[in-house]
Amino acid sequence: MYLSNAKTIVFITGAFTSHSCWENWIVFFESQGYKTTAPPWPYKNESAAILRTKKNDKIALTRLSDLLNYYTEIIETLSEKPILIGHGYGGLLTQLLVEKDLALCAVCIHSFAPKNILTGKFSFYNRLWNSLGFFTSTQKSHLITFKQWQDFFVNCLLLEEQKSSYTKYVVPESKLLLRDLYSVKAKINFRKKHVPLLFLTGSDDQFIPQKLAYSNYKMYKNMHSLTCYKECKNTNHFVLIQSNWKETADCIVDWLNKII
Repeated sequence: MYLSNAKTIVFITGAFTSHSCWENWIVFFESQGYKTTAPPWPYKNESAAILRTKKNDKIALTRLSDLLNYYTEIIETLSEKPILIGHGYGGLLTQLLVEKDLALCAVCIHSFAPKNILTGKFSFYNRLWNSLGFFTSTQKSHLITFKQWQDFFVNCLLLEEQKSSYTKYVVPESKLLLRDLYSVKAKINFRKKHVPLLFLTGSDDQFIPQKLAYSNYKMYKNMHSLTCYKECKNTNHFVLIQSNWKETADCIVDWLNKII
């Protein structure tokens, strides 16, 4: 049970995945005394199974600016600035919301990188781009294959766990949203003063390499702002559902206890 003066955590979901991935995290952080909310992305307020079978062209038209506006509106309805915890693409959204001064503090779990630090060295973005199809229609959403899910998200899990997690969590995604990673909308002003910010990366993440996560962290240059970095051992990209997810959650709680 949380206290009457408890801080609110807004969990920000990443691309390709259902907001239900935060289920255990909600229970855990509320047991630590926090209020929590994990809003589904626009047009994704249904189970992954339903979203994979129904035609939903609105998902295909979702842009980065739409998600920023969506989360901004949610945050502005709260009585005070929340703690933001974002995963993957949600980590990038978290960075952009921090830049808009909408957070008390924030955690980026295996965050997608802003446009500023994309270079030819980060070939995983090119693999993702190719899988979406540069010349394919953006009017239709894209569903990653089970093989891509295995390779990019859950490479550390057993085969049966990989299969069950694909069924439970994988949802169609907007190609435009991924292409916005290359746009000016995905840029960060790394010299701007910001609230405390923690970057977490995984030793076994095949999607967001440690070097990229570290580069993202190191780009922040404001000497009056706190920016922290930690590598979590034995974690793949979709750490939120791994058997050792609580180790990552404990790390976040310890950090929050030090700065709030």
